[in-house]
Amino acid sequence: MSSENLHIPRELLSQEARLLHNAITSLVEELEAVDWYRQRADDTEDDALRAILLHNMREEMEHASMVLEWIRRRNPDFAGHLKTYLFTDTPITETEKAVEAGAAEGGGGQLGRTDLAPTIGSLKGQR
Repeated sequence: MSSENLHIPRELLSQEARLLHNAITSLVEELEAVDWYRQRADDTEDDALRAILLHNMREEMEHASMVLEWIRRRNPDFAGHLKTYLFTDTPITETEKAVEAGAAEGGGGQLGRTDLAPTIGSLKGQR
């Protein structure tokens, strides 16, 4: 897998780039493990084995979530995109269109900026 190796000599990378690479590689590995366990659970006829595999899958989801949170805390660009797209009910592509429209209207042109996230306006004082 290409993500296992650095593409640039280690000594040329900043600490920030190296740590982010390690986190991203770990995230990919955790997500692959989720996929592998899910496939194996679907493929088995044994209920006890299926329960173990699904348990293991959920553990890998926990690990992936922990790494993703580390990335969010350390990288403002990721943090902005995650804040824009995660835990919303708006269709994802509609969110992107709203962000792009805000950028085109002078919002700075940066996807993931939290001040460009779509809103329905202020609900203060409304009943």
